[in-house]
Amino acid sequence: MAEVRLTDIVKRFGTFTAVHRMSLDIPEGSFVTLLGPSGCGKTTTLRMIAGLLDPTEGEIAIKGRRINDVPIHKRNLGLVFQNYALFPHKTVAENVGFGLRYRKVSRVEMERRVHEALELVQLPHLAHRYPAALSGGQQQRIALARAIVIEPDVLLLDEPLSALDANLRENMRVELKNIQKRIGVTSVFVTHDQSEALAMSDQIIVMSDGRIEQVGPPEEVYNTPASEFVARFLGAANILPAQVLELRGDEIALEVPGLPPLAIPRSRAPQLAGAGPASLVIRAEKLLLAPAGTTRDGALSLPATVEAVDYQGQAARYFLRMGDHSVQAINMIDDSPFAEGSTVALLLRPRDCTALPATQG
Repeated sequence: MAEVRLTDIVKRFGTFTAVHRMSLDIPEGSFVTLLGPSGCGKTTTLRMIAGLLDPTEGEIAIKGRRINDVPIHKRNLGLVFQNYALFPHKTVAENVGFGLRYRKVSRVEMERRVHEALELVQLPHLAHRYPAALSGGQQQRIALARAIVIEPDVLLLDEPLSALDANLRENMRVELKNIQKRIGVTSVFVTHDQSEALAMSDQIIVMSDGRIEQVGPPEEVYNTPASEFVARFLGAANILPAQVLELRGDEIALEVPGLPPLAIPRSRAPQLAGAGPASLVIRAEKLLLAPAGTTRDGALSLPATVEAVDYQGQAARYFLRMGDHSVQAINMIDDSPFAEGSTVALLLRPRDCTALPATQG
């Protein structure tokens, strides 16, 4: 069943509409991410679920109960914010137990639950310290412990990892997902970071301009984007103009200026219904660079020139000229990357391509 249900939600601030008639079901026990650029409406949506903002129109329900008029302190939600919002004058244990004081929990029960929450985030030894004495990662865990100690129906997380450095951020996203799995709480996570969304989510809701662009598991959203916006926002995508020649069985025959005839699996272009203009989507990591003239079974070998190289350690991002097209490729490197100005072969497997109607995006 849906743990959280949004039905035709609209949020206006004066004449500006931040969320446009949004409907969404969030399954019980799932980890769902609202993903999109700044200003797309994801945090506004989260704040409406939390009760920090009232929807202008529509209905919000949790566990089948309409909560539009239920105040935030009666919604039984766990909240974790970007800045953690810890009380500097309270100890870690007092911060974690703060929400229990208003739930008529006995002192013994409170101490037990606080200890269990700190054990869960692996910080029981810090119970008597103050937030100022903690690192950013430790503060983030304490904020999470405070949110889960009340045993919430839904855990709401508003970019809780954005203040951490890159390495700690990667470690914490693994820990956060593991904790969510262990306690089984329905979680709604807001981020603009595609790698976080892909790594952590059971479902991703991609948003743009207050509207849902696509909903689905990470693999589906990444590999079969529903629009050019989704294709560009999740990862590096090359989008080339194309023409659908015909739909034949399980394949779609495409013509792309400057490329040999191309036939891609029909499953990779579910929105195409017949001949007409289209857009071919090729993920940057699906274009493999090889020495000029290299061929491979099942792949097109396309001549290209390296115009620039963005060296990233284990991988390199190449900016290439392929006929009249400018494309990007991301490849792992064993020794050194191909040099700027060199001529290479771009190996492209048709099965790695996606196609969209040209009107998308």
